[in-house]
Parts: sequence; C-alpha cells; structure tokens
Amino acid sequence: MPIILDKVSHIYGEGTAMAVKALDDISIVIPDGQFIGLIGHTGSGKSTLVQHLNGLMKATSGNIYFNGEDIDDEGFDKKALRSKVGLVFQYPEHQLFETDVFADVCFGPKNLGLTKKEVELRAYEALKHVGLEDEYFYQSPFDLSGGQKRRVAIAGVLAMKPDVLVLDEPTAGLDPKGRDEILEQISRLKKETGITVILVSHSMDDVAKYVDRIIVMNQGRVMYDDEPREVFRHYHALEEVGLSAPQITYIMKDLQENGYDVGDDIMTIEEARNAIKDCLGKLVPRYRER
Repeated sequence: MPIILDKVSHIYGEGTAMAVKALDDISIVIPDGQFIGLIGHTGSGKSTLVQHLNGLMKATSGNIYFNGEDIDDEGFDKKALRSKVGLVFQYPEHQLFETDVFADVCFGPKNLGLTKKEVELRAYEALKHVGLEDEYFYQSPFDLSGGQKRRVAIAGVLAMKPDVLVLDEPTAGLDPKGRDEILEQISRLKKETGITVILVSHSMDDVAKYVDRIIVMNQGRVMYDDEPREVFRHYHALEEVGLSAPQITYIMKDLQENGYDVGDDIMTIEEARNAIKDCLGKLVPRYRER
C-alpha cells in the first residue's frame, strides 16, 4: 500500500517568534516498489519530510496515510509503522550502540518478539544484503570505517523487513569508491526484493543513475516531481535554487552547442558514451567522403 501525504505542513517553534515553516502544504503519493530520489539544498525540508513518513515527527497540519490508515489517529500502532518504514539517518553513529555488529543488527527484530533463530537469520541475511564480510560480524561497530558503519546501519533497518527503506544522505563523507559500493548495494537490494526506496541526496549524479522518480524540495515545498530526465530539463531553474543537473549533462550540452548531434537529455556516463559513439559513427563517413 502507498504512503500518502495530504496537504502536510510542519512548523518548528509554532506560536513563537522563532517559528519556521519547514514543510508547506506537501501532497505526494509514494507507491509500492518505486525508487525515489529526494533532493534539495540544505534547509529545503528533505530531512523533515522523511521523518514524517514513519511518525518520528508529527505534522502541524495535514494528514499522512499508510496502508489506508491515518498514522496520527488515536490507536494507530506507530511501533509497527516504524518496522515497515525504516529510516537510516545520515550519521550511522546515531543508530549504532551494541558491543558488536551482529548484536546491533539483531536489536530491531529481537524487539518484534521473534524467536532467537529467526532474529539471527534476519540479521545474517541483512548483513549479507549490504555486502559486509563475516569477519566484521563480531567487531565493535565503532571500529569500522565510515562506509562499513553505513552498511551496518542499513542492515539494522533491513533486518526489520520494512516495506519502505528511507536513506538520508547515505553516502555523505564517503570517498567515490565507498559511495559507489553503497549505492550499488542499495540498487541491487531494490531489484532483488522490490522494496520501496527513498534516497535523500545532494548528488545529482547519484540520483540520475539510480532512481525512477525525483522529488525536488525548495523552501519546504515540492518544486518538481517527475522522472529524472524531465526534472533535469529544468537545470536553469534548479541552478537558481542551489542545485544542478548531473555533470555529464552539462558536458553533453556543450558538445551539442558546438555542433555535435548527441542529444540534450543525457544523464549518465553510459548514455554519454553511447551517444558519442553514435555521433562519431555518423561523422566518420562524412570525413571519408571529403
């Protein structure tokens, strides 16, 4: 079942002189099985929005529905909601606290009242899903690298078997290799399980490569909500709010402006390689004719 946000607003410090509207009349539908990129500059409302999806924050106004139920209705089981809508915070240290990695990943499913065998099977499966080697299972999570900590934090949420996985800047601070490894694991997980994934990111290159849909936030409102190719057509408007298109898009636009027939909606390196190859294939016979 989808998550539905209906005219959701959130005001920090409501009723005070310091009141700030972080979300302003947000209405979106998140269907099952979609890979969504949520982008926006710092302060645009991204993190506030995702913390509403599993009830960590309560809307000042508007309604949020999960499986057809209003999550703020009296008697709604928010503990069950948080097992179905899993949120991985930007800083993994905020979610790691046990003495070793395996115990940390077991913590969530253990609180679901499962048997010891089922808890451990879930933890093992989740750690394998994120690509963490067995040799790290009984090390302290705080002795791991930044990328490994993120894998453990994601595994801890996956062990709950959520329907929706929300990742708030999962690659922040990682080197390019670590960033690619994390995103490839998430993409593989999405394909294998069909889980809904919401990726909060500042990287246009990352969202262009992986997601099906992009929601652009600006000043607490939805600026664009469309397929990546359509969103990045508005790159001038994105630049005005501190965002951009993927770097490869600008390179290809420069080539096109200099007379090369490469298309104006290229988003990834693979697309660029194919477009340049096709363009050169057309040019070679012309030069031979000369």
